[in-house]
Amino acid sequence: MHVGVVIVAAGRGDRMGTPVPKQLLTIDGRSLLQHSVAAFDAHPEVAEIVVVLPADRVGDGAVLAGPTGKACAFVAGGARRQDSVRAGAGALSSAVDAVLIHDAARPFADRALIDRVLDGVRQTGASVPAVRSRDTVKRLDPATHLITSTLPRDEIWLAQTPQGFTPTVLAAAFAHADTGVEATDEAMLAELAGHPVRIVLGDERNVKMTTPEDLRQARAATPPRVGTGYDLHRLVDGRPLVLGGVVVDPARGPHGHSDGDVACHALVDAMLGAIGAGDIGRHFSNTDPRWKDAPGLDLLGRAAAIVREQGYAVSSCDVTVILERPKLAPHVDAIRAGIAAVLGVGVDRVSLKGKTNEGVDAVGRGEAVAAHAVAVLVTISGEAGR
Repeated sequence: MHVGVVIVAAGRGDRMGTPVPKQLLTIDGRSLLQHSVAAFDAHPEVAEIVVVLPADRVGDGAVLAGPTGKACAFVAGGARRQDSVRAGAGALSSAVDAVLIHDAARPFADRALIDRVLDGVRQTGASVPAVRSRDTVKRLDPATHLITSTLPRDEIWLAQTPQGFTPTVLAAAFAHADTGVEATDEAMLAELAGHPVRIVLGDERNVKMTTPEDLRQARAATPPRVGTGYDLHRLVDGRPLVLGGVVVDPARGPHGHSDGDVACHALVDAMLGAIGAGDIGRHFSNTDPRWKDAPGLDLLGRAAAIVREQGYAVSSCDVTVILERPKLAPHVDAIRAGIAAVLGVGVDRVSLKGKTNEGVDAVGRGEAVAAHAVAVLVTISGEAGR
């Protein structure tokens, strides 16, 4: 099949209560829209994608949707959902023989779900993924809020997207919409136009992000990212030894372009590594005069900003400094406090340990200082690409 996909992302998401449309909020470093686009872009039968956006966002469509391997176009949405879907479908090519319509606010659609919907389109020309209701459903009088009937639970299915149609069925559904019908999904229009719509098994994970609690639960279920870092500097006379912004030895410190704060540098590497953003040298080159004698805490703060731009924040970190002398014990609390303040976390989220190398190699002979770090990152709210 030559499958065209319409991803509806033109809403404002008022119930989410955020300053940006909900489809641009992030889970695991990517916006809801980017998750949705990526799922269809990866499907072998999808040939083209149209993303329907608010009119003032269409020009930024390529950035908001992220890179794609399939042809991807961007159009402005309409006043109603059905108007937005029609605008998106109108931008698909005439080669399309199946149309999938998906809400960008459902970021967890996967290949198996898409396959089931396409199978349903092949069978009846229209299909909708749905899951069984787990609850007893009551019908009520909206004026009195009194129950008027109880619906048989085995007859109640909760519709999801993507919903699939042949172009002929979708055109008939749009024609029925011209009679003034207000529909909450395209399946309803197809039903009213007299076409059979097949239910295929949906996916409990394919939840729609509607409220802040939906987003919080989705983020809580997202595994954290972990990165490791390492740094080493040769020690020389006449330079202070600074760790986490604290002067540990004023007379003998690391040789380097910046201040040589190995605790901060190793942690920067760990944070950048967790988001796949390279290492400290890529962002703060030792050939760039801007970073000459730059404090480690300054570079740490800049790295935290890079991490935040990708939709993450440091949840906790663990740093091991390997130094023969002086002893770190008197300085540990101050170093932890300095790092915690820059990262915006509690001191209890920052661990710092001092070790010696038992006289082995350059560090053990007191000729160098080294540090290992681990950083754990979690997703935060934010607008993709900001």
